[in-house]
Amino acid sequence: MARYLWQRAVSILLVLWVVVTATFLLMHAIPGGPFTAEKALPKAILENIEARYRLNDPLWKQYLDYLGNLLRWDLGPSFKYQGRTVNQIINEGFPVSAALGTVAILFAVGVGISAGVMAALRRGCWEDYAAMFLATLGYSIPSFILATLLMYVFAFKLRWFPPALWGTPSHLVLPALSLAGLPTAFIARLTRSSMLEVLGQDYIRTARAKGLSERVVIFRHALKNAVMPVVTYLGPLAAMILTGSFVVETIFAIPGLGRYYVTSIYNRDYTTILGVTVFYSLLVVGFNLAVDLLYGVLDPRIKYGEGKE
Repeated sequence: MARYLWQRAVSILLVLWVVVTATFLLMHAIPGGPFTAEKALPKAILENIEARYRLNDPLWKQYLDYLGNLLRWDLGPSFKYQGRTVNQIINEGFPVSAALGTVAILFAVGVGISAGVMAALRRGCWEDYAAMFLATLGYSIPSFILATLLMYVFAFKLRWFPPALWGTPSHLVLPALSLAGLPTAFIARLTRSSMLEVLGQDYIRTARAKGLSERVVIFRHALKNAVMPVVTYLGPLAAMILTGSFVVETIFAIPGLGRYYVTSIYNRDYTTILGVTVFYSLLVVGFNLAVDLLYGVLDPRIKYGEGKE
C-alpha cells in the first residue's frame, strides 16, 4: 500500500505540473493581457501597473516565479479584485460551492441509485420505462436550460423558492436540482445496467438457492457490486460539482467559486484562472485517489501494492 501511495503521489505531482504549465502557456498565448481593456488609462500608468505585477518580466521568469509561489500555496493577488488574493477568493467561494455541490451530490446519488435499482428489479414493467424515460430526459436537458425552467416554474409562477442569490436553505433547492439533473440521470442508467449484469451472476443464483430473502440478496450481495461503476463516476463528478457549476452559479447569482472563475476568464485575470484551475485539479486527482482506495473497501479482492494492481 505504501508503494502504491508513493507512486500515486508522484503521478499527482506530474499531472499538476502539466496542468499548470499548459494553462500558463495557453493564457499567455492569447493576445492582450488583464489590463488591456483599461482604455481610459494612459500608457505610462499601464506600464507601471504591469511592472507592479511583474507582467513585463520575461515569460520564463514569470513561470518560475509562479511555480515557486505555488509550492508555498501562494496563488498571488487577483488582478481584477483589488486588495484580494486568489487564496482569499477560493476560501470565500469554495464553501458556498461545496454546500451547493454536497446537496446536489446527495440528491443525485440517492435518487439515481434508487431509480436504477427499481428499474432493474422491475425490468420490462412501467416503472422501468418511466424511470428510464425520466433519466433520458434528464440526461438530454442541459443544466442551464433546466435551471431556467425551474426558476420560471417554481420561483416566478409558484413562488415556492427564491429565484436567485444566497443566504437561506431555500436558496439551495433550485440550483442544487439544476446541478443534480444530469448526474442523477446518468447514475440511474448506470446503476440499472450494472444491476442487471450482477443479478445474472452465478453467486446471486447461489444466494437465492440457499434460501436467503430477496432483500438480503439485493442489498447485501447484488447492490454492493453493482455500485462499483457508480463509485468510479463519483470521483470526477464530486470534484466538478463541489468546485461549482460555472453556468448554474451565474444564473442564480450565487457567490461561489464557479462564478469567480467565469468572471476571471472574461477579465483575463491570470492568477485567478491559474489558482482555480490548480485547485480544481487537486480536487479531481484527490477524489480519484479516494475512489481507487474505496475499491478496496467495496471489493476485498482488490489489493494495492501486491503484484499487479
